[in-house]
Amino acid sequence: MIVGYPFSAVVGHDDLKLALLLNAVSPAIGGVLVRGEKGTAKSTVVRSLAALLPEVAVVAGCRFSCDPAAPDPSCPDGPHESGLSPQTRPARLVELPVGASEDRVAGSLDLERALTEGVKAFEPGLLAAAHRGVLYVDEVNLLHDHLVDLLLDAAAMGVAHVEREGVSVRHAARFLLVGTMNPEEGELRPQLLDRFGLAVEVRASRDPAERAEVVRRRLAFDADPAGYTGAYAGGERDLALRIAAARERLPAVTLPDDALRGITAVCAAFDVEGMRADLVMARAAVALAAWEGRDEVTPGDVRTAARLALPHRRRRDPFDDPGQGLDEERLEQALSEALSPDDDSGDDGPDDDGPGGGGAPGGEPADAPPGEGGGTGGRRPESPGAPYRTRLLAPEAVGRGGPTGRRGRTTGESGRAVGARTPDGRLRRLDLPATLAAAAPHQRGRGRTGSGLVLRREDLREALREGRESNLVLFCVDASGSMAARTRMRAVKGAVLSLLLDAYQRRDKVGLVTFRGEEATVALPPTSSVELASGRLARLATGGRTPLAAGLRRAERVLAAERLRDPRRRPLLVVVTDGRHTSGPDPVVTARRLADVASVVVDCEHGPVRLGLAGRLAAALGGTAIRLEELAADHLAAVVRDVRKVA
Repeated sequence: MIVGYPFSAVVGHDDLKLALLLNAVSPAIGGVLVRGEKGTAKSTVVRSLAALLPEVAVVAGCRFSCDPAAPDPSCPDGPHESGLSPQTRPARLVELPVGASEDRVAGSLDLERALTEGVKAFEPGLLAAAHRGVLYVDEVNLLHDHLVDLLLDAAAMGVAHVEREGVSVRHAARFLLVGTMNPEEGELRPQLLDRFGLAVEVRASRDPAERAEVVRRRLAFDADPAGYTGAYAGGERDLALRIAAARERLPAVTLPDDALRGITAVCAAFDVEGMRADLVMARAAVALAAWEGRDEVTPGDVRTAARLALPHRRRRDPFDDPGQGLDEERLEQALSEALSPDDDSGDDGPDDDGPGGGGAPGGEPADAPPGEGGGTGGRRPESPGAPYRTRLLAPEAVGRGGPTGRRGRTTGESGRAVGARTPDGRLRRLDLPATLAAAAPHQRGRGRTGSGLVLRREDLREALREGRESNLVLFCVDASGSMAARTRMRAVKGAVLSLLLDAYQRRDKVGLVTFRGEEATVALPPTSSVELASGRLARLATGGRTPLAAGLRRAERVLAAERLRDPRRRPLLVVVTDGRHTSGPDPVVTARRLADVASVVVDCEHGPVRLGLAGRLAAALGGTAIRLEELAADHLAAVVRDVRKVA
């Protein structure tokens, strides 16, 4: 028997434990997102919660955990008769692996019964197993997009719809969604980020005494798991009873008008999008009052709820830090103004030059860090221009099953089904409806007598799918003196920042190579964290000669190393330059060695006379060239409109 680590034995992490307990009291809050560095016991705390949850009454034999008091009328195992004796079982904690297939998550046709009995039967997936329990996703930020879409639909409606392989099923799927992630491995998609009711940032303690206590307790647990857990059995039992009591008290807790006014005022003050934050804060404040044994929400409950529900919703841009906490002074001011609406103290709010005030977007502080790349003569880093939506830059060739994303086209095991085909070798993904359709006309000729189907190898069909893949987008940026004009470099950085934003939305991996002076530098090795890339870009200084060939050679080495590390991910090289080179060998020779890599050259040359050097570089790379001002998606739309007018 596997013994779990006791919840009450966890040292520190007070906010995380409180967020989980509030969701245990009121699952309607919407779950918890746990962000933190590796090795901070995120998963340990989450897994230990399941033992505290009250037992669940279910209809005996129902695979979808229907409540005997109110069974789901559309349950695939129903309809259930009224007055059935309930069966109780512990609440489940279902783990969704990052590499799970769509069939495993949503459910699919029961192949065994389909092939042996010739009937359509539904095999439930993880969403059904998690109903009325906890669905836990470790490394939720690495989850494939098609699985994220399934979670979004189920979390929003409390219902899972399955339409696949000739099966049409609808079943209840209400669960407490808990996700853990390490921000260093990339951020979470905004749509899923907003679905989590509460968010908590977890960091390891810097107190040596507390760290020592963590190690001491963990070693004691490893030495005798059962004995260690038994020592905390009393504390675990008390927590479980307190959760059950808070659940009973929850419907009787009132939310006064002044507390509700405080909630809405705080959400408005922090400029959060939509109304979900207001609802989550209200539910969390009510749950906190019930947890504390009170019948009415207090301003303190509202304050605590705001601290847990708002930080990840303040994120206005993908490059903002979603782990940044709330401005406590701003929170107190919003609460005091809401709770004292008639107070006419003459306070006009915070000064414009305060934190988050009216400074220019992207402005640099006086003590900005020195530029990347070293050397002398580098100019002070220029802040990027405002980002914009860019046109899609993608490899022209169709890939063969790379990581799921939203850029290059690919055929493989994921994506939408576009047909079926006879396998040309080993069967990779069975298309059951097409296989059954191919076998059905031959059953009489094959002497079928029972209910099962007679299948032969020539009947087998595999699904043909098309989707989008995630690519490695490697930026090779010219930071030399020829690019250093103030307005020009702002435009260049704004363009690269816009492409980074596009890479974030398309789930790409990104890297950044810069060249200036006499050398090229890997400013950022390939990573899934585009926030790091944007930070390095903002600190990028300019000046010196233009070693274009050195930049391309460095890009070639980065791509070669990444090809060994991640061979399934296709690269896209984006060179941002005016095409000039004033240092080192002829870049055309190096460019030809990169002809097998999909590439785009963003031409930054300007002025009335253009030499077309970037175009020649693109030809040597075997790629395409676009001018800097043509990068914006709205420019492309304008060109299309003009062409239609001429036609």
